[in-house]
Amino acid sequence: MEFRIQLRSAQDVQEFVSIATRRSFPVRVSNHQHSVNGKNFMEMFSLDVSQPLWVCPECDEAEYHLLKWDVGRFTLD
Repeated sequence: MEFRIQLRSAQDVQEFVSIATRRSFPVRVSNHQHSVNGKNFMEMFSLDVSQPLWVCPECDEAEYHLLKWDVGRFTLD
């Protein structure tokens, strides 16, 4: 399961990382060329955040929907 997000500023990246960090499961973020730890601010900036990104949490369906809800202002789907 994955969904797309758009982060428009450093503040957006910081907010996304803060939300992801509160999760007990891994949250991977990619641009389909590179995949990084969505809980790591510096790794997130190794991606081109001006383009849509894919979030792939390694969790069950209920946790997936809760994460997607919490980052809802960034989602494109």
